[in-house]
Amino acid sequence: MVSKPRVLGIVMAGGEGKRLWPLTADRAKPAVPFGGNFRLIDFVLSNLVNAGYLRICVLTQYKSHSLDRHITTTWRMSQLIGNYITPVPAQQRLGPRWYTGSADAIFQSLNLVYDDNPDYVVVFGADHVYRMDPSQMVADHIANGAECTVAGIRVPRSEATAFGVIQTAADGLTIDSFLEKPADPPAVPDDPDVAYASMGNYVFTTSALIEALKKDAADEDSVHDMGGNIIPYFVDRGTTKVYDFARNQVPGSTDRDQGYWRDVGTLDAYHDAHMDLVSVHPIFNLYNRYWPILSMPTGLAPAKFVENGTALDSMVGPGTIISGGTVKRSVISEDVRIEAGSHVEGSVLLPGVRVGRNAMVRNAILDKNVVVPDGAQVGVDIAIDRERYTVSPGGITVVGKGVTIQM
Repeated sequence: MVSKPRVLGIVMAGGEGKRLWPLTADRAKPAVPFGGNFRLIDFVLSNLVNAGYLRICVLTQYKSHSLDRHITTTWRMSQLIGNYITPVPAQQRLGPRWYTGSADAIFQSLNLVYDDNPDYVVVFGADHVYRMDPSQMVADHIANGAECTVAGIRVPRSEATAFGVIQTAADGLTIDSFLEKPADPPAVPDDPDVAYASMGNYVFTTSALIEALKKDAADEDSVHDMGGNIIPYFVDRGTTKVYDFARNQVPGSTDRDQGYWRDVGTLDAYHDAHMDLVSVHPIFNLYNRYWPILSMPTGLAPAKFVENGTALDSMVGPGTIISGGTVKRSVISEDVRIEAGSHVEGSVLLPGVRVGRNAMVRNAILDKNVVVPDGAQVGVDIAIDRERYTVSPGGITVVGKGVTIQM
């Protein structure tokens, strides 16, 4: 019988997430709530666990308390058979310094690799919304005899300038160069209007990764970044392949959400990704029971609608009570209250939000425990909102945790 390859998952969750401020004012970016019941990190962990990868280290650094707590209370594997998902904060194992880059984070954590002794290391980002079966990418990596494989998603060339872009040889498989936000992105060999954007997901042969990290650590000119330094190192060796995300087949996917991937690194992208959830035939379907997105059950009672309260084209979390209010095209998290005469539209309300009577919330993101008093408005007058809160370039008003909206 052929044994399965031993795979260690490393999730990079140390990002500061400045572009998601104020949602990241008090938490790491991967800990930001998403989709009513989840946090951003639940998507990558669900993908790895659903694929059968049950030994995962989550490298954290920035304001990691809520992220560490979520991982330790939610993601409990069976220790009896050696499975684990564990947060790993910066430990200064190699001297009095924090992580100086994503490659340095793994280098400083190589003890985890040595202890587990895997054949392959899967290094994935922690803050994207998508479904993927990583085992298919690992299988391609092995079949191609690669030292490094980079997941690429096909995007229009006009949009690829915002990403790290993969240029392949004529075979469409071997990576020739890795370009950071190029002004003129190279096209894929079979479509002149499309480029490969890097998804920030990598598979490495363990011995090759260790060698690369050691050489990078000794390079005083390196910024110690996975995309900026480690991937180009493997590209120069000619041992790097691209994995086309369009080939990934996830059980239960629909034609509409097959291949969905969104980087929610900005407030507008975060809001747009929520709006992708609430159409009748959602662009991203959270209701796929064959490849579930997993998280901690809340233990709260089902949502309740009283006094003619309504929600149209919306998602409403458990424990929420809509009492005479109206919700349209919005994502309402758990334990929210919306009172009579109030109107919420095109918005994302995180847990514990309170919307009083005859209030208006439009095109807004309200963080945990925000209070909208009776008759107050948010997202209606953008000029006023800019003076008081954060307004995204796309016109979305964002209110930080625990704020009471001014009248």
